[in-house]
Amino acid sequence: MSIITNINKLFDHRIRLGIMSVLMVNEYADFKTLKELLGATDGNLASHTKALEKAGYILVEKQFIGRKPNTRYSATKLGKLEFKKHIEALEKLINKT
Repeated sequence: MSIITNINKLFDHRIRLGIMSVLMVNEYADFKTLKELLGATDGNLASHTKALEKAGYILVEKQFIGRKPNTRYSATKLGKLEFKKHIEALEKLINKT
């Protein structure tokens, strides 16, 4: 088995890594919060959340707060499991070198 076997290509980008990092320690985060924390543009954040949603790693909930639309995200069980495996693989890689 290769030392990089569990490194997940989907988490290679800093925005997706950031999204999952935020969602691992918070029950959920809304679009505005993620955008501010990660310094991402609307389009950039939207494309990265779609990639994570398509993989089944995050859940997207759309609602209205008053008259304003609000989109919030949470990590799925699969997403949490895969992200933990990814972080563990990175730690093993760092400790081997």
